[in-house]
Order: sequence, then C-alpha cells, then structure tokens
Amino acid sequence: MATKKNSSQKFIGIILIFVFLLFILFFISLNMGLVKIAPNAVLQTLIGNGTERDKLVLLEFRLPRMVLAIMIGAGLAFSGSILQVVSKNELADPGIIGINAGAGFAIVLFIFVVQGSMSELATLNLWLLPLFSFLGAVLAAAIIYMLAWKKGINPIRLVLVGIGVNSGFAAAIAIMQLKMNPQDFMKAAVWISGDIWGASWNFVVVILPWMVLLVIYALYKSHTLNQLSLGDQVATGLGVQVERERLKVLFTAVAIAGLCVSAGGGISFLGLVAPHIARKIMGPKHQYVLPVSALIGAFILLLADTIGQNVLAPTQISVGIVVAIISAPYFIYLLMKTN
Repeated sequence: MATKKNSSQKFIGIILIFVFLLFILFFISLNMGLVKIAPNAVLQTLIGNGTERDKLVLLEFRLPRMVLAIMIGAGLAFSGSILQVVSKNELADPGIIGINAGAGFAIVLFIFVVQGSMSELATLNLWLLPLFSFLGAVLAAAIIYMLAWKKGINPIRLVLVGIGVNSGFAAAIAIMQLKMNPQDFMKAAVWISGDIWGASWNFVVVILPWMVLLVIYALYKSHTLNQLSLGDQVATGLGVQVERERLKVLFTAVAIAGLCVSAGGGISFLGLVAPHIARKIMGPKHQYVLPVSALIGAFILLLADTIGQNVLAPTQISVGIVVAIISAPYFIYLLMKTN
C-alpha cells in the first residue's frame, strides 16, 4: 500500500515537473522567431490587448503550430509505447518499423492522383488528409503484422520486416515524387522528412477530437498493456484474450500514428526515445508510462521545432531532422545495449 502511494506521489511530481518545463518552453517559443516579440507583448496579446501585427503572428501562425507540435509529440510517444508492448521489442517505433512510411505513401498518393498540388491541400482536402494517412498506416501495419507472424511475433523478425516495408513505401513515394512538378517535389520531400506544415487552427480542430478519443482509449487499456508486457503465456493465464486485445491496442497505436503523420510528416525516433525515458523514470506500469512519455514527447518535439525555426533563421530546418539529430545517439545507445 505504501509502495503504491509512493508511486502515485512520484507520478504526480514528475507530471508537474514536465508540465512546468513544457509551459516554460511554450512561452519561450512564443517569443522567438523571425519576427521578435517581447515577453510583455506576448502576455498582452494573449489577454487580447496586443497590436494587430502581434495578434496575427502569435495567434494565427505560432500558436497553432506549437499546439500541433505538442499534439504530434504526445501522439507519437503514445504510439511508440504501445508498439513496444505489442511487438515485444524495445526498439519499435512507428517511424522505424514502417507505419509512418505507409501513412506518408497514402498522403503522397492522394496528392498525386486526386489533387496534384500540395499547395492546395490545406484548403480543399483538410478533412480527407487524416483519413488517407490513417488508411496508409493501417495498410502498413497489416503488411508488417502478417509478414512478421510466425507462430507468434518475433521481435527481431518484426523490426526486420518493418525496415523492409519502410524501404518499399519509401521507393514508391520516390517514384511518385518524380512525376510531380519541382515545387510540389520539394514540398513533399520536406514534409516526408518531418515538417509541421499544416499550422492552422482548422487543422487543429480536425485532428484534436480523434486524438483525444484515441488517447483516452489507450489510457483505458493501460492495464491490458501491463498484462501483455508480461508475455503471451502469463497474459493468457491472467484471463486476457491475447490476440484480440493485441489487435485492439495495435489499431489504436496505428490510428494515432496516422493522425500524427498527417500533420507532421515522417518523424522518426521520437516514439522510441520518449517511452524509454518514461520507463526509466516511472517503471513498467503503463498507467504512469503513457502520460509521462506523452509529456516527454511533446517537450522534445516542441524543443526541436523551436530549434529548427530559429537556429538558422530565416532558413528553417525540418523538425524531423532536428528530432533525428537529438534522438539518434540515444537510439544507437539502445541498439548497442539490447541483446
């Protein structure tokens, strides 16, 4: 009983720490950019007393982008946490095992066949974009799951199959890009590398309700994730219908990843790093791991976006590239540590 109380107190303390860090970073990010706005002017604008220029810059450009960064970072962390349980592999991540590539393929295919111009996508097909991204993610997950299944899921087999599927979708995307005009080709290349391009309140409104529902369901299934993490035999002994529950949580992870890709492109490693850090802090219980990893993911992506927007201003670095630079050393460390 005392241990449970201590765990709850530690969880609340960690949550408060990361919320505070995220708030500080959020406020700093509002001040930074090509158009510099003083902290006092930011506060005045947020309470409705700012100039028209400050309102335009903060409320219409920076704020929706930062909200999307937080949503995408938290979503990828949730998805990675679930995939690592489902696949029984500590190195699983929606970007590494091909799910992001499947979602990206569906979006580029949609742009290529239906619209043909990425510049018109945000206004004309805003509601269809997350749907196609989700369908592509489901297609990739289904292919990976079927090819990796051999009397159960072998962790190494799943990662190898995922890498192969990732390469296949990447090749298909490259073929379609060659048929695009130069402007759309460059936009697609930047977006695929990871770019929060749909920075508008309309896009936030489209994605937010689905993200909230899926995250709530994932939290509801945290006890099931705890059981699945013990192994199939133990979970079956505890009364869990393993394959049925595995497919439910896998579908949830894939859906969240699809939504994130529709808004942020192919961001890799974040869904790997954030859950690992959360487990090191909180232990294996997913009712604690999922919220903490979501806050860590949101913090890392918002930090990466702030760096990408400002370090070489006015030139912008894709957020996916910054995340890779930050996270790749940790991935290599995990790879060397894993047996």
